[in-house]
Amino acid sequence: MSHPGLSALGFAATVAALGAAPAQVVVASDYLSVEGAQQALFPQADRFTEVAFALSAPQKEKLAALAGEQPPHRSLRAFRALRGTETLGYLFIDEVVGKEDFITYAASIDAQGRLGTPEIMSYRESHGGEIRNEAWRHQFAGRDSLSQLRVRTDIKNIAGATLSCSHVTQGVRWLMALWQVALKGPPA
Repeated sequence: MSHPGLSALGFAATVAALGAAPAQVVVASDYLSVEGAQQALFPQADRFTEVAFALSAPQKEKLAALAGEQPPHRSLRAFRALRGTETLGYLFIDEVVGKEDFITYAASIDAQGRLGTPEIMSYRESHGGEIRNEAWRHQFAGRDSLSQLRVRTDIKNIAGATLSCSHVTQGVRWLMALWQVALKGPPA
């Protein structure tokens, strides 16, 4: 799209001088497949069975009350992680909107109700990819209560990734509430 004899720098300066908004570069990156997320979050599992949800009206109400405000979700898949006949926990593949596009992530909840470290599977935004950093994701590990999943209180924000941090945290909070409402077994 450059003019013959006009350098890339000259072309960029010309576009800037004309007042055109610079193009925002969005890089969609896939980091993990479903199978990769299963192996990363439940390496000791020997199989996974997909779980289908059919929530009753009271369960839906309870889920909404527990989870609180949510960003838009696109799709959700859940798997029971098994070793032999023992349920190790559940793996969730969820998609929440970041700023403008969806972030696909995997979260795990073990049989005792503790979260693992989430994995970012696909990131499609131009900014905020810092949520892939281990230090940020590790904040979730071991949490076992909705009262421990509050944005900016329990889970720290990253400058430049505010919406991604908030929305993934709210999504994980929703998954924990879903586990409590629909998957948590009776007390031992």
